[in-house]
Amino acid sequence: MKRDVYLNEQPLEEALQNYIYYLQQKGVLTPGKTETILAENALGRVTAAPIYARVSSPHYNAASMDGIAVKSSNTFGASDADPEELQMGDDVKEVDTGDPLPEGCDAVIMIEDVQFTGEKTLEIIAPAVPWQHVRVIGEDLVTTEMILPANHRLRPVDIGAILAGGVTEIQVHPRPRVGLLPTGTELVQPGQELGAGSIVEYNTRVLGNMLQQWGAEPVRWKITADKYESIKSMLERALEDSDIVLINAGSSAGREDYTAQLIEEMGTVLTHGVAIKPGKPVVLGEIYGKPVMGIPGYPVSAFLDTNLFVKPVIYNKLASYCPEPVKQQVKASRKIVSSMGTEEFVRVKMGKVGEKFIATPIARGAGIITSMVRADGMLRIPRLSEGYNSGDTIEVELMRPLEEVQETTVAIGSHDMALDVLANYLRQRYPEATLSSAHVGSLGGLNALKRKEAHLGGTHLLDEETGDYNVSYIKKIIPDDEIVLVNLVYRQQGFIVARGNPKKIQGVKDLSREDISYINRQRGAGTRVLFDYKLKENNIDPAAVQGYEREEYTHMTVAAAVASSTADAGMGILAAAKALDLDFIPVVEERYDLCIPADFYNTPYIQRLIEVIQMPEFQKAVEGMGGYDLRDCGKIMWSSS
Repeated sequence: MKRDVYLNEQPLEEALQNYIYYLQQKGVLTPGKTETILAENALGRVTAAPIYARVSSPHYNAASMDGIAVKSSNTFGASDADPEELQMGDDVKEVDTGDPLPEGCDAVIMIEDVQFTGEKTLEIIAPAVPWQHVRVIGEDLVTTEMILPANHRLRPVDIGAILAGGVTEIQVHPRPRVGLLPTGTELVQPGQELGAGSIVEYNTRVLGNMLQQWGAEPVRWKITADKYESIKSMLERALEDSDIVLINAGSSAGREDYTAQLIEEMGTVLTHGVAIKPGKPVVLGEIYGKPVMGIPGYPVSAFLDTNLFVKPVIYNKLASYCPEPVKQQVKASRKIVSSMGTEEFVRVKMGKVGEKFIATPIARGAGIITSMVRADGMLRIPRLSEGYNSGDTIEVELMRPLEEVQETTVAIGSHDMALDVLANYLRQRYPEATLSSAHVGSLGGLNALKRKEAHLGGTHLLDEETGDYNVSYIKKIIPDDEIVLVNLVYRQQGFIVARGNPKKIQGVKDLSREDISYINRQRGAGTRVLFDYKLKENNIDPAAVQGYEREEYTHMTVAAAVASSTADAGMGILAAAKALDLDFIPVVEERYDLCIPADFYNTPYIQRLIEVIQMPEFQKAVEGMGGYDLRDCGKIMWSSS
């Protein structure tokens, strides 16, 4: 089999426009044969023909208030000074809301404007205007009036209007059937036992739910191994059953990547490789008059390419307008570097700090599905740009409602697992609130507070001279701001090692041994500061520690490196070691505080957190992770005012 290469690497807009134009010219995007369905079951469907009212709504003159139906001409002249007396009879009758207007009556007087003077007599002090408080025939809809045009995506209110117009069945465009073909010898179904090299096949579940949101009908096929003939056979079957086919994985140019070759052999490849990151190795093609696309296997790439290329195909196939994403102007919290020539999609966390929205980039790897879970928005860096500087105004496509973003408490600083527990209990106590935690290290957090980019920062910086935590650094980095320092936890810091401690590591001195590999925290992290202090205390040159330059950003990723045997040791907290069933060599108990600008302390962003921090159930959950002491939890440890 010939090794495939990229046929081209087009700019995004050019690739998409060319593909849609090609499919339109081939007639591939014409909606299928219309379906007749019950109107009450038509939510989200797209009308295939205009819908006309069969009856008027209302179809009779109806009272719109509880009161007295009258002939308006009999009420003229009534006033406070000269009330008009009326006698119950043919042209004066009691009615309730929705009742047909009695013959001879043309108005309704609200019951609260009527004074009964006898069993069948009443007084009014103001005349009735003709047709007041009356819903006349056809006020809402008139027979033969068009309720909705063709190619309209139906909402709940639309269904109400259709039924009000006497229409019970409507014609809609058929849902495009989209065949999803997961490929890869390494894939296993969710719930199956995982072995070395196994990957859970969840991509087609994600993509299938995206397709359903847009109005398509996803059809998942079984996992197919990376064999040319096997994939071809499955593709042929899917083409017989579907209007559109997505082949997931195998779209790149590796030795077991067959998607582009298959599409070219059986049909036409319009594009193989688009100048975007992630998502570059997408394949856009057509077979037997049906769109066939190769979607990369990395989950973020799969999500992006499906959103960028499959979504417009679905909407075109339904003759429906493809909505533009909602966008928001924000400030970049730090420098974001990108490569020239490629349009990059960067996931960001967002929050409103003071009067401005702040965006902080999060993990950029194409294989990190949780980055999509955590992201509030997507930043597009143009292909002819090298990125943005800290403080630049940028435009972000929202992935969460702006109202939710506005209720987000922005925490930038040191990582601690207690913050995840705090975020959970905050959401339980205040469903509208979110805690966004960006892990840039204690020093990075203090600098973010200096730039007014966060509501708080987690910090655990040890002063080597005084043995105290955080205060000296705050005075040095943000000397002009009023700060409140609130304790969250005391925690055990030490060395995380494999279960059973096979390398017999006893302390920091062992880390200079040639047979020990180390995993470090990033520069500016309080854990890194502590480790450097311990190296200095023991007269160890950092260059003697194998892996000193290898960095991770959280305690859990350090623990994961040890658990996966890619490192023998790393400094972290006991809770992270326990979470992955690893051994732990204690070094020190340290104080982890929340550094809060005084301007924010009395705002809901902080006061909600303080309330949750003091909840017994929150504290019990943190203590249950191990290695924590909450003796000062929620206590103000220091204030600069």
